[in-house]
Amino acid sequence: MLFKPLLVLKPMTADRPTATPGIKTYALIQRKTTTSKDELVAHWFANHMPNVIARNEKAKASGEPNAWRYEASIFEANDDSRQRWDGMAALWYSDPPQIPNELRGLEPVDTFQEKVEPYRIFATEEFVFVDGELPVEPLKLNNPFPTTRSGFLKQISFVKPKPGIDLKTFRDHWLDIHGPNVRDTMKLAGGFRYTVSLALDPEGAPCFGIPELYFPDRSAQKHFWEILKTDGFHEMSDQTNTVRYRCTTEMVGIAG
Repeated sequence: MLFKPLLVLKPMTADRPTATPGIKTYALIQRKTTTSKDELVAHWFANHMPNVIARNEKAKASGEPNAWRYEASIFEANDDSRQRWDGMAALWYSDPPQIPNELRGLEPVDTFQEKVEPYRIFATEEFVFVDGELPVEPLKLNNPFPTTRSGFLKQISFVKPKPGIDLKTFRDHWLDIHGPNVRDTMKLAGGFRYTVSLALDPEGAPCFGIPELYFPDRSAQKHFWEILKTDGFHEMSDQTNTVRYRCTTEMVGIAG
């Protein structure tokens, strides 16, 4: 699905954007050693996503907290030995749901959970710095959702501060200095969407924050890194434990 990204900037009173109302939850997915990448994607799309969609439709009908948006990213492997995840699911809620403390999938409820390692769900607050449009095309010959989209390159990072860095200082620097710097550089490089999601409970999450940067292609991503100017964030973040992934395919279960 190739498309020409539409660049839309949210109006701001300051460089820091207003947080998206509600919360955004993530689940980082790692397949079992006996599961191939193709198996993972097949069972995620065909068996797990319909269950999540149905569960949220039921919650909506009963007036309980439910996701208004649900997307899953498939990560591409590269030569970074620090990488362990195969993909991630993201769900947006207007009203925070009850998030279980225990791992999901310890007692599998579908084939997808049989094929992956147990995973934890964690909550974040999302900030959209560049609000470029991502089209959603419901399927016409099958159930409309889940569906897929491609034709872009998404860069996802899992970022931690260096040990000893004050978390509020790190958060403020990210939102007030680094985020606007990346936003402006994205515009120059042709990137069309940039969000930052910060963990509500950094101690219980696998990272402090997750930036997601969308580019039309790899050359735009390369140009972004060539022209990005230093702003002090690199010195504050734990580069040894920061892991980056690429994604060129997303699965969409609920379109908000």
